[in-house]
Amino acid sequence: MDTTHYISTQLLTLETVQEIITYNKTIALSEEAKVNIQKCRDFLDKKMASNSEPIYGINTGFGSLCNVKISNENLSKLQENLVKSHSCGTGDEVPNAVVKLMLLLKIQSLSYGHSGIQLQTVERLVAFYNNDILPIVYTQGSLGASGDLAPLAHLSLPLLGEGEVFFEGKKVHSSEILKRFDWQPIVLQSKEGLALLNGTQFMSAYGAHIMMRASKFMYLADLIGAISLEGFDGRIEPFHELIHYIRPHKGQIVTANRVKGFLEGSEIIEQPKTHVQDPYSFRCIPQVHGASKDAVEYVKKVFKIEINSVTDNPNIFIESDQIISGGNFHGQPLALALDFLAIALSEMGSISERRTYQLISGLRNLPAFLVDNPGLNSGLMIPQYTAASIASQNKQLATPSSIDSIVSSNGQEDHVSMGANGATKALKVMENVERILAIELMNASQAIEYRRPLQSSDFIELFLKSYREEVPLVKEDRILHYDIEKTILFMSSFQIESDL
Repeated sequence: MDTTHYISTQLLTLETVQEIITYNKTIALSEEAKVNIQKCRDFLDKKMASNSEPIYGINTGFGSLCNVKISNENLSKLQENLVKSHSCGTGDEVPNAVVKLMLLLKIQSLSYGHSGIQLQTVERLVAFYNNDILPIVYTQGSLGASGDLAPLAHLSLPLLGEGEVFFEGKKVHSSEILKRFDWQPIVLQSKEGLALLNGTQFMSAYGAHIMMRASKFMYLADLIGAISLEGFDGRIEPFHELIHYIRPHKGQIVTANRVKGFLEGSEIIEQPKTHVQDPYSFRCIPQVHGASKDAVEYVKKVFKIEINSVTDNPNIFIESDQIISGGNFHGQPLALALDFLAIALSEMGSISERRTYQLISGLRNLPAFLVDNPGLNSGLMIPQYTAASIASQNKQLATPSSIDSIVSSNGQEDHVSMGANGATKALKVMENVERILAIELMNASQAIEYRRPLQSSDFIELFLKSYREEVPLVKEDRILHYDIEKTILFMSSFQIESDL
């Protein structure tokens, strides 16, 4: 396998991004990218030398200061001031994995030759990426409209020898990194600060990070739901293909087929049933899980377009000899998609918690709270409380960010997407769903033991055998916090083939 990914105009897919991250590939600019970047910079320099007219962000102020003309001798200072003044993020630090994606996606966007960036500036960002020099970026500060201004300012500060970075396991000032690598601070030229700060790479990186894990969550939700169905002695009929072919939503069909595959050869599912129907949380797994899959598929399409786009402003078009100011930095497509993603993931957690509740309710010959001697033992009573609490938080977090807008920059930026808030919320929702599914797995694996000596399918039995090596049966009360944490780790280590 090639250990280097070359940045070019070739379509960058989420699968490719996942491969770059998973195999820790280095990145490099292709010759095509270098030529595109240099040609655009040369064009801009010539345009500036021959044109005294104001061009937004190049020889003017920013935002509502767009009518303030800046003299040529101050153009470099203008760009440096932009990066410094906009570095006003606060809150929690962005996870390193997301920051690394921000670097990758910013490099990709700058490589198309429509941004006027210097080649050496992009090459320095590549060096940051390859050496795991990860700028300290903060979660709060972006309106998701003029691009992710504050987060991208913090991402750019180390180019100037300013700000902090995470390197070799600790946080250090970027000036120390420049000394270590014998680098000089980048002297920003006209337009460069704006090219670095305008863009949607904060939202895009969060979205890509979530999407690279979403397919695994969808798979695990189906698998754990199938184990719960076995533990609850549920029926197989709701997964029959004839039902789903007369309402052929793709996600619904995929879910039903997958669950049927998991249960193939199970003695438990094949035994005669005394009940006619199962509750919705079991019977409607294809419809509910499937709807979330279809939502994720839509979100994937949005992010695939975005990570292959130029999202700074203004944009430079050499062939038509134009520099055009527009609004490609506006995060509305991402804001809506991230809200949809959060809702879809939240629903996966919501139905999971309902299955957990059914399993502990003392129904269908299961003991109350899935433990011997209930009363003396509380068993799995309280993990359901935990799952319910988390599911409730997810419902609050799934309230759309994109329906809000607050006027900024003296009215110049009068409608914003708030997609950055949607991004950070969506990640929290996903992390919460992981915990809810872990609690369902604890309950489902416990419930299925009360169906012995009957066996489930070979696949499920093998999965449960591996799980039991990490988390033993609950035979009497113990501290279940550790079981939840071990279950989360078990799920994290479980490998599936990505179907992004």
